[in-house]
Amino acid sequence: MKKFLAIAAIAAIIPVSALAQAAAQNKNEAINWTGFYAGLNAGGAIGSSNAQTATVFSPTGYFATTSVPAIATTGNQNFNPLGAVGGVQFGYNWQVAPKWVLGAEADFGALKTSGSATGTTVYPCCSPTSFTITQNVTTDWMATVRPRVGYTVGKRSLLFISGGAAETKVNYSSLFTDTFASANESATASVLKTGWIIGGGGEYAVNKHWSARAEYLYANFGTVSNVGTVFTTIEGGNTYTWPASTFTHTATLTSNIARLAVNYRF
Repeated sequence: MKKFLAIAAIAAIIPVSALAQAAAQNKNEAINWTGFYAGLNAGGAIGSSNAQTATVFSPTGYFATTSVPAIATTGNQNFNPLGAVGGVQFGYNWQVAPKWVLGAEADFGALKTSGSATGTTVYPCCSPTSFTITQNVTTDWMATVRPRVGYTVGKRSLLFISGGAAETKVNYSSLFTDTFASANESATASVLKTGWIIGGGGEYAVNKHWSARAEYLYANFGTVSNVGTVFTTIEGGNTYTWPASTFTHTATLTSNIARLAVNYRF
């Protein structure tokens, strides 16, 4: 982690220094946005996830009829995965009119977010024994491809909106335990998810090569799911399995991303 932070700091100092020098030059020069560009971005993300764990009643299963709805209620958990973003982007702009700019951009980088929730409930049938459900959602990276539409303001500023496809790997885990008979059921899913992303922001051209921007993006990665079929309990030192007591697990993920970027136009 220390090496990563050091590299990131050095990478940030170089373009920031160049921007500072360029800001003092050609302040009144009008900018044409046409051309290829590449740059770096960094920021933060706050997501939203609804995770659900549920089971079924079976005459040959482990749970009483009153336990099934109680598990579904406790297993319906909402939380907000938090984290940082950072990476590289590249694209092309085409100034089709004095005020209008069309373009396309792709980016790839870190989307390091994590969130979890835990709930404990007393069994309606069997107080004071209880069960606990813990669910967790994480991501590590994100890639997007987005067309852009921009409108110039003055000689140097560009307001834009963009939207397209986004991809990440959603990692989901769930754990069910109880104090009645040391029950245990766990499930994991690690799935590549392609969703959609939309957002906008503003960019300021320091000179004909360097520009800086701020943007907001909203990404929706849909739902991941898993079915748990290995449910065990321990009684009298012996382990028992309950194949009729199957679990279903799902989790959704959206992310709100705010980031700053520096671009070099070729």
